[in-house]
Amino acid sequence: MDYVAALVPPVVMAVAFTALVVTIVKSQGGANKAKEDAFVDAALARAESAGRPVKAGEA
Repeated sequence: MDYVAALVPPVVMAVAFTALVVTIVKSQGGANKAKEDAFVDAALARAESAGRPVKAGEA
């Protein structure tokens, strides 16, 4: 029975990680993508209108 107790935590973590990856992949594209793109465009527009230089990866 010790082997079961030793295997449960890694199996639970593997299942949780797989669920996380599936959730991330499913949330890409579609209506969510349009919302995210609109948010980034609005943030860039605010930064540009404030006269602040925009760096890559900053929003």
